[in-house]
Amino acid sequence: MKIFIIGIAGETGFRLARILRNAGDDVGGLYRRPEQANTLTGIGATGTMGDLVRMSISELADAMRGSDAIVFSAGAGEADNDALTEAVDGDGVSKAIAAAELAGIKRFLLVSVFPEAWRDRQMDKGFEHYIAVKKRADIALSRSDLEWVILRPSALRNERGTGTVSLGLANVHTEVRRDDVAATLAELIRSPAVSRKILELTEGDVPIPKAVAAVASA
Repeated sequence: MKIFIIGIAGETGFRLARILRNAGDDVGGLYRRPEQANTLTGIGATGTMGDLVRMSISELADAMRGSDAIVFSAGAGEADNDALTEAVDGDGVSKAIAAAELAGIKRFLLVSVFPEAWRDRQMDKGFEHYIAVKKRADIALSRSDLEWVILRPSALRNERGTGTVSLGLANVHTEVRRDDVAATLAELIRSPAVSRKILELTEGDVPIPKAVAAVASA
């Protein structure tokens, strides 16, 4: 398969790219900084250097054209900047949807967030704005004609993955490892029966292939 990852040089996107390349897939994506090209080349992935915020829909469509699936894992990250959050996590998703439609690519996977993340904490206004923007992006994708999947991981950890998760239509927000998020995305890409679903992902004890197969057969 040929997969295009928006955010391929990010924490989750790069992990996904490595898994896909190890499986023999043709992997490319969008990255922002010149030095990231060498990192991608090191795992056999290719990429297009560009700024998602500044690129036009047609430029993004040209970059992803010919792909079998799009994965959007980009984000403004820890930046305390509402405008950047809007531009990347919000408008960036809308732009990617339009580009996928223009390029004739139907399969689109979006890495999102639990809407109730950190409800037990007093989070600042920037975080609340981030949650609202992510929800609007979910809505935009869910209303498209694409064969979409929205994956909402719990709070992300960087320890080595366990290979097991809890995956379903609803889960209690806890934690999950980035390795396991990437492995779940890779499995979902190969599971076309999982389509037009919002899935929540947390730590758990079900092997990832089995967890995805259960969702596919539901």
